[in-house]
Amino acid sequence: MQGMTRRGFMKSSAAATLAARGSLANAIGGGKGELLLVGTQAQGTSKGIYAYRFDEATGELTQTALAAAIETPSFMALAPGGERLFSVSEVDHFAGQNGGGVTGFNLNRQNGHLTEINGVSTKGTGPCHVAVDHTGQCVFVANYSGGSAASFHLDKDGRLSEAVSFFQYTGHGPSKDRQEKAHAHRVTLSPDNRFLLVNDLGLDEIHIYKLDAKTAKLTPNQPAAWKSAPGAGPRALRFHPNNKWVYCVTELTSTVVVLHWNAEQGTMEAVQTVKLLPEGYKGETRACDIVFDRKGEFAYVANRDNNFMASFTVSGTDGKLTLIERTSCGGKTPRHIALSPNERWLLVANQDSNNLSVFARDAKTGKLADSGKSFTLANPQCLVFV
Repeated sequence: MQGMTRRGFMKSSAAATLAARGSLANAIGGGKGELLLVGTQAQGTSKGIYAYRFDEATGELTQTALAAAIETPSFMALAPGGERLFSVSEVDHFAGQNGGGVTGFNLNRQNGHLTEINGVSTKGTGPCHVAVDHTGQCVFVANYSGGSAASFHLDKDGRLSEAVSFFQYTGHGPSKDRQEKAHAHRVTLSPDNRFLLVNDLGLDEIHIYKLDAKTAKLTPNQPAAWKSAPGAGPRALRFHPNNKWVYCVTELTSTVVVLHWNAEQGTMEAVQTVKLLPEGYKGETRACDIVFDRKGEFAYVANRDNNFMASFTVSGTDGKLTLIERTSCGGKTPRHIALSPNERWLLVANQDSNNLSVFARDAKTGKLADSGKSFTLANPQCLVFV
């Protein structure tokens, strides 16, 4: 039965896509440049995960092939070592079961070829995010429309187990349109691999769990959650490269909350809340994603609806952010952003304008410049450099 995803797209038939999963549209050539994998909504002309080569000297992208036909691979994650890739299928029914799916692949790093290992149900509908722990033994998924999170164990061959831990969240937030129930949106491992953090846009919380990496079992921490401002909608989360600070992007209020991380207790304390919107802005807005350069000197945040990116300097003392500038995202509805391996470029997956845009980055000032480079792809969602 067809239905609507969280992004308003119609779900396609699972049977047709499952039959094609793991196949390639073309043989993928080696080529020059960095390997980039792009997940899509698999709507219209998009059929799954695509392989590109990115030239770090020029900022040019060349699509090489459809790396794997898979239903709605809206987010992907590489395992440590880069030999395996895991992708969600953001659907309500997967492999004949209720709930979305998560699928593991062996990755040929030379040509981008993805060979399916196996796929399992996430036990909740609409999975939108996946993460792999630092040992490469555990996988975690956030089910957005299902309002739940699950963990999975990997065997030596990379096969996913059935769910080891599963948590169904209940309740609602103050926004009747967006917080009518729980909406798990992000799963994030602590730098020491001892904790898993689950952003819940619907309940204005980040759930905190202790992780047993040998089994993938999750146990609620004490305290069990950090609470945001009411109606904020915690969406994205990322640790600073120094592992001491963590940054929460709130979708509904378009802010970034700077949090100091207590690695021993698994707790967070807010020290700053930065507004992303210009003064006087009255339109719709949804903050999306955040990335840092490797030195942790600059941060970049994408914002949807008004379609801009905000660039910040990061204080080396306390992690607080100072705005440098706002710039166009090069399209409509940025979904995900990523720095290239040499950090000379920032790439943006723009969902509703069906393009990948590339911006030149000044490593000294942190400023972004429109390179004028834009590459067509239907409904891009996720960018993973290999």
